[in-house]
Amino acid sequence: MYCGLCHILGRRYGQAARFILNYDFTYLAILLSDPEEGNVSGARCYVSPLRQRAYLESSAAMELAADESVILAYWQLRDGVSDHDWFHGLKYRTASAALESAYRKAAAYRPGFDTAVRTQLSRLSDLEKESCSSMDMAADAFAALLGSAAQEVSDPVRRRVLEQLLYHLGRWVYLVDAADDLKKDAASGNYNPVALRFGLTTGSWTADARWEFALSLDHSIRMMATAFELWDFGAWTPILEATIYQGLFQVGKSVLDGTFRTTYRNDERKKRKKVEEST
Repeated sequence: MYCGLCHILGRRYGQAARFILNYDFTYLAILLSDPEEGNVSGARCYVSPLRQRAYLESSAAMELAADESVILAYWQLRDGVSDHDWFHGLKYRTASAALESAYRKAAAYRPGFDTAVRTQLSRLSDLEKESCSSMDMAADAFAALLGSAAQEVSDPVRRRVLEQLLYHLGRWVYLVDAADDLKKDAASGNYNPVALRFGLTTGSWTADARWEFALSLDHSIRMMATAFELWDFGAWTPILEATIYQGLFQVGKSVLDGTFRTTYRNDERKKRKKVEEST
């Protein structure tokens, strides 16, 4: 799926668009895809010029995921521009300019999703300007944004399942990201709704705040699991089960323990080593 999404991004938006590829967008493609895995082909690419890599051939769901990935990546970069001064925002400004043509094309393909993203990001920006202390209101804006990625799914039951699953995944991602940034935001003075909600001015957890926050995180995972069990995800079931029932809990725990960044770097090194060995 990862390689298939890369091929689609290159075909629809040019080679530069392939640089936005990541596992988050791949996960979105998996959620949106049909239960059957689809046809697999092989091809060489810039990453593997000597040996062919297997990749999933294009499908309507993968094209939807590619279009939405471009839109999300563009607005993520624009958010980086607004969050930094001119000098520190230069890399975001340069990258967003390089992606702008692809974004305009993707927005023309998926105007409803683009509108939803802009609406929720504007809402989130307003909450940040107000220094809103409700972490639920802030998380809801990002959750609603991600939930809208399912709006073009034709089957009404499947659409509802995916909306709920993506909504609570978005809520969880936003809150975990805020928790991971506690110390950095405390030092910089940046908006952090989790810090405001629990009064964590130094960026360090109290025992009660940590316990209450963990309950809120786990609630979203359980809501994801409830939605997940209402649909047959076929070939994608094992990876989705591993994420929902194991991975998210493990990541949440490591963020609260303060070990996530070290663990993530070690995992990335292991992944790169495996890729090098396979090629």
